[in-house]
Amino acid sequence: MIRSLLPLGALFLGSAFLLFAGGVNGLILPIRGEIEGFTATELGFLGTGWAIGYVAGCLRMPAVVARVGHIRAFGAMCALAAITVLISLLILTPWVWIPLRAVSGFCFAGAAMIVESWLSERADSNTRGRIFGVYTMVNLAASTMGQLALTLGDPSGYLFFVLAAIIYCLALLPTAISATQTPQALTTVKLDLRALWRNSPIAVFAVLMVGISNGAFGAMSAVYAARVGLTLQEVALFASVPVLAGAVAQMPVGFLSDRFDRRLVLIGTALVGLVADLLFLFAGVVSPGLNLAIVAIFGTAVFSMYPLIVAHANDHAAPGTGIQVSGGLLLTFGAGSIVGPTVAGVLMTGPHPQYLFAVTAAAHGLLILFAIVRLRARAAVAPEEKTAFVAAPLPRAATPETIAMRSASDEDETSQDTAPAT
Repeated sequence: MIRSLLPLGALFLGSAFLLFAGGVNGLILPIRGEIEGFTATELGFLGTGWAIGYVAGCLRMPAVVARVGHIRAFGAMCALAAITVLISLLILTPWVWIPLRAVSGFCFAGAAMIVESWLSERADSNTRGRIFGVYTMVNLAASTMGQLALTLGDPSGYLFFVLAAIIYCLALLPTAISATQTPQALTTVKLDLRALWRNSPIAVFAVLMVGISNGAFGAMSAVYAARVGLTLQEVALFASVPVLAGAVAQMPVGFLSDRFDRRLVLIGTALVGLVADLLFLFAGVVSPGLNLAIVAIFGTAVFSMYPLIVAHANDHAAPGTGIQVSGGLLLTFGAGSIVGPTVAGVLMTGPHPQYLFAVTAAAHGLLILFAIVRLRARAAVAPEEKTAFVAAPLPRAATPETIAMRSASDEDETSQDTAPAT
């Protein structure tokens, strides 16, 4: 396995730098915005800007790469992301930060797509699954380390802006000097809501609600944590602990969903998230330890729902349409991520930071109600007809190329399982 991964070291290193810088950048902005006196509404628009840019990057990057090539496009995205961080340091104004955050989201999506297409091109049927697994672990570790790096200094200075810019620039070096052959064109996915809805109404509605919930939490969790009196170290943990909890929870959730009606598992998972929402809303949580414990429960639920929804949608997808279905769900999630931070920012303007969880509670409650209705409208998929649950990167860090690579990995494993013995 090590022999197959060594030639891809430059790509893994570039991806790790990219995710580390993204982790630093994504957390320093709301924390510094709080210090500078930005309103919750303005900080919510930062999350909205990121989501708009990220969706635009997923849609437009294939055309950019077709025009200038992978290496030039990747270098441009990393350089532009570094520039946006430095301008944010020079101009401490929310109405400059918001469009810059959209540019950053576009660059981040584009750079991630290029790395993933490279990895997929270099993989074969014997190594693709392992490469995808290592790539997922590298990204999760790098993103978490980037967030936790904020515990090592003072967010009121220039350190973390400059650090993020430096790491973004470092991300372009491994691929720029690598002899790895550039891959084919990027995967293009179009959003067809009618086809998605016909395939699985619950998947479309649920992924939209999860996008609203996760988008609101991702953009405003640091604001909530700072306003309830957590220290900088505790704020960083509050943002990273739920992500790690959600990653760990994907395997037991997948185990249950492969054996029971996925809609029931989805309802149960959303109920766990709703309980955490209500605890934050009404329990008057002020203890740092209790905040971290509840947010771990929250993360266990909300960050394991997306791959569950994708698996359910693929159970009903026609043969050969898996990438279109999963890609459409990713873009629908992105649409929810645009709405969530804006609504949360408006509600949190004032003395009630816990109203962040009014948004997540509403999303989870509506998801549960709709899923219950759909239980009576459509029979469960027979266990032998289900597609396999696949643990996935967090959708905030996923692109159409992630879906293509994962789908190819699943097809390779299926063909190997069904191949006749020789």
